[in-house]
Amino acid sequence: MNTQGLDKSSLIPQTTPPSPLPQHQDSLRVVTSSELLRGQVCVNIEHAGALYTLRATRSGKLILTK
Repeated sequence: MNTQGLDKSSLIPQTTPPSPLPQHQDSLRVVTSSELLRGQVCVNIEHAGALYTLRATRSGKLILTK
C-alpha cells in the first residue's frame, strides 16, 4: 500500500470510547459488598425460593452461585 502523501493518522483504526456507566436514580438503593458480607467471606441469599451463595475471593471479586 502506498502511503505517500496520506495523513498517517487516518491509517490508525479509530476506536469508540467506552460508554459511561448509567447513572443511578435517586430511588435506586445501593448496597456495598461489605454491608452484605459484614466481615464474612460468604453470605447466603434467598431469592424466589432458591438459595444462592455470594462469596468474596482473595483477589477482591464476587462470585454468586446457586
